[in-house]
Amino acid sequence: MSDDFLEIEDDQNEVRATGSTLTPWKVLLVDDEPDVHVATKLALTGFEFDGKPLEYIQAYSKAEAIELLVDHDDIAVALVDVVVETEDAGLMLVNFIRNERRDKCMRIVLRTGQPGQAPERDVIVQFDINDYKEKTELSATKIFTLMYSTLRSYRDIITIEESKQGLERVIRSSASMFKERFLGNFAGAVLKQVSTLIAGGREVAFTIENAAAACHEKDATIFVAGTGRFEACVGKTIWGVLPARVVSAIDQHRERGQGEYGFWLDNCYIGMVVGDDGHANILALMGEGRPGPIDTHLIHIFVRNVVIAVENLNLRNALVNAQREVVCRLSEAVETRSNETGSHVRRVAEISKIIATKIGMAEYDAEILRLASPLHDVGKIGIPDMILNKPGKLDDAEMEVMRTHARLGYDMLEGSEYEILRVAASIAGEHHEKWDGTGYPLKLAGEQISTVARITAVVDVFDALVHKRCYKQAWAIDDVVDLVKAERGKHFEPLLVDTLLENMDEILAVCNKYGSDIEVNTGV
Repeated sequence: MSDDFLEIEDDQNEVRATGSTLTPWKVLLVDDEPDVHVATKLALTGFEFDGKPLEYIQAYSKAEAIELLVDHDDIAVALVDVVVETEDAGLMLVNFIRNERRDKCMRIVLRTGQPGQAPERDVIVQFDINDYKEKTELSATKIFTLMYSTLRSYRDIITIEESKQGLERVIRSSASMFKERFLGNFAGAVLKQVSTLIAGGREVAFTIENAAAACHEKDATIFVAGTGRFEACVGKTIWGVLPARVVSAIDQHRERGQGEYGFWLDNCYIGMVVGDDGHANILALMGEGRPGPIDTHLIHIFVRNVVIAVENLNLRNALVNAQREVVCRLSEAVETRSNETGSHVRRVAEISKIIATKIGMAEYDAEILRLASPLHDVGKIGIPDMILNKPGKLDDAEMEVMRTHARLGYDMLEGSEYEILRVAASIAGEHHEKWDGTGYPLKLAGEQISTVARITAVVDVFDALVHKRCYKQAWAIDDVVDLVKAERGKHFEPLLVDTLLENMDEILAVCNKYGSDIEVNTGV
């Protein structure tokens, strides 16, 4: 832990120790003798621990104590008489607190005026209590000492419990954050998870330093997500957004070469960690007041996890980029074989993603489909030019050769360690299968055909029909729509046909973007 965080903790403890509105320590007094209540409170007159006074919750029976416990779940110490309305009522109250209420934090001290009735050794062994005292031995000094030691124990237990719960929240938050695979979603997840770590309605900002820029450059650290005043700052640098004194403090820490730090200044918390790649990520919180030291440490632990997640995300993006380049190069190789293929594969990619998103496919999976679908006809590399670019209808023998492109494409891509290429293999091998089982090469039917191949199939046919090919003229859009409707439940999955037709305006916009040779009626 950095020195900065130790300084923060000391500062927080000082605030807590000197505050005048701090929540008192709650003490439960359970005794059927009113004089015992009076004497206990008198002995503890003016008592304070960690700068906080006592607040008494008084009960004169076990039943009354149980009722009070419903409204007070933060009692620090309970002074309980063994004999209240019955001989063992106090013991049964302890059992209720520990076993039914499952409160392991409250410190419980049993008091008795009849020690022989409930022997100390037996009570200590059988019941989860923290001390056992005879009423006659509790002088003012001893009850003061008792209260001080039990409150110190309670405070430490609560601190440990809060730390444990906080770390559990960090683990849950980090796990949720690590699931995100796109930077925009990831940044939003960071903000969402910060709100689960601390309370107080603070405005939050998250920045990522541009990996292409040196750490010291002022245009390197960009806001990628924010709430409140930071929401409009996405895309901007921290300079001119964060208070000048805060930015200056960030500079000072960077000049010292610190890999991680956190500090409070002008009601702004800055937590920053520099990753292994030398680039920094900053989490900024602004608002009234400050979280306690535990919350501050949790934020910093979370920031560390954010950096790890960003580095993993960057590595994943590098891998995806490598796969994308492979796809592009293979697609270009196919494009050299067929004049119409270049624009066709771009349209198939974009339209496939539209349909995938509309039917509820996860964003990540839809993006993988977009990247993989351009390879649906990669097997055509193995088809002779005289068949591939024949200006007319193929005969039966030629058609048999052309149909081998599905298997050729699958064989080229299957077994790859890259996800995009594995998905592309499935698409290449199955995009000529039909919903009713009459397609090729394997005559798969229904859900035997992968979802990505079913989507690519309807998009491929639609786009091929509305555009001119070497062996045919472009069809009128109305004729294409009629054919797609006619093949609903035969060639194509019904849901996908419906989705394509319901989103025709958006799909035709893609056609116009990537195919200036097509004239379509956008009122379809």
